Amino acid sequence: MGLDWPGLMRAGIRGLGLKPAEFWDLTPAELALMLGIEFGAGAMTRSRLGDLMARFPDAGGTAG
Repeated sequence: MGLDWPGLMRAGIRGLGLKPAEFWDLTPAELALMLGIEFGAGAMTRSRLGDLMARFPDAGGTAG
């Protein structure tokens, strides 16, 4: 299981308005802090996923 790089890039570049170079210069901990993700917060819950989906909606297209 790998990281969702497209999703992380959308959240950082579109959601946070970072320039690509700024995104790639961040450490994972810095990106998590900027996205409001807390370490040690436990497993992803349906509620947390819903919150993230509402905060960072896909721009058009369909999942799949």
